[in-house]
Amino acid sequence: MMVETQYSAGAFIFVGSGASRKYLILKRKGKGYDLPKGHIEKGESSGVAAIREIMEETSLRVTLVPYFSSTAKYFYFENKKRVLKFVKYFLAESKSAGAKISEEHAGFKWVSEQEFKKLLGYEDMLPLCDAAFSYARKLDEIKSINSEYSALPEKSQGWELSSRFVPGEGPLNAKLMIIGQAPGRVEDAKLKPFVGRSGKLLEAVLRRNKFRRDRIYIMSAVQFFPPENRMPTDQEVELCRPFLYRQLELVDPRYVILLGNLANQVLLGDGAVETNHGKITEKGGRTYLTTFHPAAALRFRDKFPIMVDDVSKVAKLMKASPRPSPRQWRNKAITHNRKGAKK
Repeated sequence: MMVETQYSAGAFIFVGSGASRKYLILKRKGKGYDLPKGHIEKGESSGVAAIREIMEETSLRVTLVPYFSSTAKYFYFENKKRVLKFVKYFLAESKSAGAKISEEHAGFKWVSEQEFKKLLGYEDMLPLCDAAFSYARKLDEIKSINSEYSALPEKSQGWELSSRFVPGEGPLNAKLMIIGQAPGRVEDAKLKPFVGRSGKLLEAVLRRNKFRRDRIYIMSAVQFFPPENRMPTDQEVELCRPFLYRQLELVDPRYVILLGNLANQVLLGDGAVETNHGKITEKGGRTYLTTFHPAAALRFRDKFPIMVDDVSKVAKLMKASPRPSPRQWRNKAITHNRKGAKK
């Protein structure tokens, strides 16, 4: 039997936060419920297609949550033809619950996580639901951490660092985290980590090892710019340490790359990067690698190939023993036919 392959995009749409967060589920004409989704048109990216489908089916204007997506895979029959369907799902936030459903659906509900999974009905969708719901809860937690962290300048006497907080950046479920020393002047201005000259060099190291920056959570041990780019004091490090640990626990990476003496000292208790670079350390269920800070490689160019070689050790470990994600094992499991699927 000939099999046609189709590609669609959709989203888990939520409104509110915390215990009051609700998710939109659409009532199909006939039986069952589903998420907003539809075909990806020629020339569209999956994100653009998801936003367009959401507008057409619900009239909601949404914002896609950065870094989260997962893909479902299943078979269904259409006009006696077997179709292999790939659907890329995003997580999307709506500021309004006033949906206006298109004619292809019979109604909608805003429901809790548990009711959503119960109504959806597709058993193969449950891991995907759990991944999306878990990520949404992580959004609440990172917002809380960043709010408390950014208030340190107002609450700490004799504060000498910049008052501008530079948040971490990347997926909240990343397998790899990179931790540097502190933001530089460019990072302080743009409020983004590693976007100056050191950031460009770091990206070059990552590219050499076939890492994508948008799949890594990147932050600093101290997330405020020190005047004149000086080393943060012990007192400043201690003020910031609890927030570093909270982010580490929230993202829960399997692998952590430590850039420079300060990050190595804070996480592993040893700041001697010159002698410890390239060292792999297992601690608390995570694998740590120590290497030079990119700023050092900007001053001494012979350290760049050393950094590339150091980071390659993590790349090899991740390739040899990848941690299965809900998406990976889910796609292996979905080989059955799904009844009632249309788009």
